[in-house]
Amino acid sequence: MTYVIAQPCVDLKDKACVDECPVDCIYEGPRKMYINPDECVDCGACEPVCPVEAIFFEDDTPEEWADFRNADAEFFAELGSPGGASQLGPVERDHPVVAGAPLPTA
Repeated sequence: MTYVIAQPCVDLKDKACVDECPVDCIYEGPRKMYINPDECVDCGACEPVCPVEAIFFEDDTPEEWADFRNADAEFFAELGSPGGASQLGPVERDHPVVAGAPLPTA
């Protein structure tokens, strides 16, 4: 089990979670932040600092955002475990669930 970043983060990317993560496992995509399940140590430091309450323990992710349970893990299927988000920098693609999410209205 690991933590998941769900729909409220899409197009927000506050990044307070990144500052709190002791293992640098929160990566940036174009529209959302992603937690690498292989690098996350399940400390939970990221969850309380999220201003939009987008971070959930995997089993506690609301059903309305069930697609996000696998999005973070699948995001890293091709990318692997680079060994730290700050070393890699922003990733140029999003998971299809995120890429297909409606754009915010102005």
